[in-house]
Amino acid sequence: MKKTQRKRYAAIWRWHFYAGIIITPILLLLAITGSVYLFKYDIEAALYKDYYQVEATGERLAPEEQVNIAQNEIEGSVTRYRPGEDPERSAEVAIATEDGTSYTVFVDPYEGTVLGILNDDRRIMDIIEKVHGELMAGTVGDRIVELAACWTIIMIITGLYLWFPRKAKDISGILLPRLKQGRKIMIRDLHAVTGFWWSGGLLLFLLTGMLWTGLWGNSVQNITTMSGAGYPPSIWIGPAPESGVKTEEIADVSWAAEDLPAPRSENLSGRLPVSINDIVASAEEMGVHPTYDIFYPSGETGVFTLSTFPNQAQDEATVHIDQYSGVTLADYRFQDYGFIGKVMALGITTHKGLQFGLINQLFGLVICLGLISMIITGFWMWLKRKPQGNTGAPASDRLIHHKVPFIILIVLAIFFPLVGISLIAVFLFDLLIVQRVPMLRKWLNVKEKRRTD
Repeated sequence: MKKTQRKRYAAIWRWHFYAGIIITPILLLLAITGSVYLFKYDIEAALYKDYYQVEATGERLAPEEQVNIAQNEIEGSVTRYRPGEDPERSAEVAIATEDGTSYTVFVDPYEGTVLGILNDDRRIMDIIEKVHGELMAGTVGDRIVELAACWTIIMIITGLYLWFPRKAKDISGILLPRLKQGRKIMIRDLHAVTGFWWSGGLLLFLLTGMLWTGLWGNSVQNITTMSGAGYPPSIWIGPAPESGVKTEEIADVSWAAEDLPAPRSENLSGRLPVSINDIVASAEEMGVHPTYDIFYPSGETGVFTLSTFPNQAQDEATVHIDQYSGVTLADYRFQDYGFIGKVMALGITTHKGLQFGLINQLFGLVICLGLISMIITGFWMWLKRKPQGNTGAPASDRLIHHKVPFIILIVLAIFFPLVGISLIAVFLFDLLIVQRVPMLRKWLNVKEKRRTD
């Protein structure tokens, strides 16, 4: 390897190393919670079997009666009704109390009995989802998760560069790990070879997962809408609403429908709101996938919103209905999505392990386990190689001296804003602190008079 190549290799290895050290704890948590969340619906079906399953005997009570039964158990405002996707599934009624707590009441639609009540904030899989998506820390946690995902992408790219064979005689250590040449080589190969084979799937899960993030995800969503790939006029019954309220603010809907402007109900003749019975009947007439939820209107101008984002993206639907006339104001389905919206919807259901059933779940689990394996082997290698009093990272030239990796990093910083912000933070940390503290400079193995890697 030429001297210039060795320096470039050292510079990239250094970025790969520090990215791994910084994000490893968060990445490990995301991999563990993600592997569990892939089986959310299977786990909940087992945990809440007594709440979910009913015997289909006799006639079903009207939805309005089911809602009244739930309200007799919990005092508050009804926010959501879910009739259930098959005859042997209970109905769900969500009720918000005055203190803001949300409960879900499970009702047997044949017997008219309450099967159980759950506090929505304490549902196990919802807690795991919050840990996975925002570390249970709101906006700050969301940004940390997004930053970790961005730097994982950088770690994959730098890792592939370090893996790339230069003088390979065979596939050993490149496409297949060497398991019989000592522990050191075996661990190194398990880390590098796994990284190569898993990189494509891991990138897919990272990018689709980032669609939920508050900064990058919202930016992609806004670009999708403004580019003309958003909402076609055909979804509106009448003119599109001039509304500052987004659908995500009034209902849980699919990613593609979150920015959809929410229409307003108009009570021109002083009539009362229509019954939930009528809304359910409308859903059946429109052929909405039976896994739908009905979100109740918020205020006098609010609308009923039917929302379903089931296992397959092709069955997604978001429907707004006037609460007084029962007229459909908007009907937004997968076939109405633009090309980008369809790709994103398919990516999200794949990320959640739903789109292709059990095969999808197992694929996601393999990706998560592979990531955990890479984290463990990478950490093990660092512990074995790290000299006392030093991080073990090689001293290197500034990355700006190596055009290709530097340009790649700049492109990623533009594409992922948090990467750019974090690079500025690293630059300032190096300039203002590392360069002025000899002990820290020695520990990080930073050359004197360097400004940044």
